[in-house]
Amino acid sequence: MNRNLLISDSDNLSATIEMTGVSFSREGSTLLSDIGLSVREKRIGIVGRNGSGKTTLALVLSGLAVAAQGEVRICGVDVVKDRKAALRTVGILFQNPDHQIIFSTVEEELGFGLLQMGHSKSETAQKVAAVLQGFDKDHWAKAPTFQLSQGQKKLVCLMAILAMKPKVVILDEPFAGLDMPTRLQLTRYFDRIDAALIHISHSPESLRDYERVIWLDNGRIKQDGSAAATLSAFTKHMYDLGGQDDISDLTG
Repeated sequence: MNRNLLISDSDNLSATIEMTGVSFSREGSTLLSDIGLSVREKRIGIVGRNGSGKTTLALVLSGLAVAAQGEVRICGVDVVKDRKAALRTVGILFQNPDHQIIFSTVEEELGFGLLQMGHSKSETAQKVAAVLQGFDKDHWAKAPTFQLSQGQKKLVCLMAILAMKPKVVILDEPFAGLDMPTRLQLTRYFDRIDAALIHISHSPESLRDYERVIWLDNGRIKQDGSAAATLSAFTKHMYDLGGQDDISDLTG
């Protein structure tokens, strides 16, 4: 494996994320409410229970969901209004790679975003080959994507994102459905990403080494600060909730 950083663009060092008064609703339910953030750190964790709004926040940050109110800018780019610039600025790794992969071979999947950015077919082929080589996965080029394991599919999605050299990479529950060896292997790749990284998780353990952690609860920011302080408060609250018996309640 090439031990160099997976992205080497000096502009990534100054990546900024700005959200102002962002709210998002779907089918009458408010999923995000008045979110305001200013982020300049390179390793950000977002933690919260299932249904707290984490995935919705990821989609809004990437420009794939449009906020009803407020504004989102990544490195100065309005990710909704300027989709071509957004491709060069922010990439998102979905929780389920089957919702992300659309092509039948690995090289086609890696090349799609590059073609969307305006690269020629020859440029795209060169860049795809370079990415595969950087991951020591040259032999994956013609591999059928449907035959890959879940972990392999997530790695293909990650390679496709990094091929476009975004300044910000969003990981939405990247370890969902994976066993421990695969999680450890993917973590090594994540650690080599030289871009601002936003890692969304419900698991405190995966975020302990991050510079900053934001706790999302019912679509609002409940706490925002150091990993130690935020994760300690979040974990205590989860244990408090675990001592209750609301799992017995039925709705509807």
